[in-house]
Amino acid sequence: MFLFAGATLTYGAAQRISADAAPKATAPVSPPTVVVPDLAGQAFVFAKGSLEDAGFAWRVAGSVHGYAANRVVSQSPVAGTKLKDTGAPTITVTLERTSYPETGEPEDVSPYIGTAVVPASTPFAATKPVVHIPTVTKGAEKPAATKATAPKKPTAKPASTTAKRPPAFLVAGARKEPLDEMALPARAQLLSLWLSSHPKPTNATVHHFLYQNAWIVTGARFGWWHGAEALRLLIDADAKAMRLWGIGSKSELAARHALAEVEARAR
Repeated sequence: MFLFAGATLTYGAAQRISADAAPKATAPVSPPTVVVPDLAGQAFVFAKGSLEDAGFAWRVAGSVHGYAANRVVSQSPVAGTKLKDTGAPTITVTLERTSYPETGEPEDVSPYIGTAVVPASTPFAATKPVVHIPTVTKGAEKPAATKATAPKKPTAKPASTTAKRPPAFLVAGARKEPLDEMALPARAQLLSLWLSSHPKPTNATVHHFLYQNAWIVTGARFGWWHGAEALRLLIDADAKAMRLWGIGSKSELAARHALAEVEARAR
């Protein structure tokens, strides 16, 4: 989904039939533009998902780290800024803590290499991108040297995706459940099936697994439809990850804590 190489310049030469005519080179082709999305007030897990879906890389600045439930208070460049599509322009976000606990491992930089932030109005030039390279966990497989892709979102969505989903409870200031996304139980079920086809962990697969965990846990805590059911399914998926990969105990504990919280609030 995300290319981290810089834009490639292409040149052509048009030759005239006349023997004394010099060849002419065409002007370099400028890359297309992208528009920075508005992340203000979003929980970090959703903000980084929005950036990844739109083709951006990201990094967290400041003293508050990239935990799922922390909230975006500022971003650079600002929302609506038009940038040249250099591959995966890196958006910088600043976060604030919320009443939700900072569980799991923080993600302060995208798991794929970001590229330079170049305003769309900047004259086109072949410049080397400024990249932010994520930390690679010891013993984990290194990212490919030629092309990095973020895990693709499931294309098949259940019928309940577009149906109305009444919340289990309301949380002041929390994001409403996006009905264009699959319901939390379906996401948890799909994660368990996905684990069966990925028996060995890599940087990309572990990131995808933790991202799905954070989405389900955060959504359930926001009172989204059938959050408790999704958390029970997620706990099973985390146990499966422990059997296959040897990791998942921390995410399972976070899901169990969230389940207790959700069940108490839904009464």
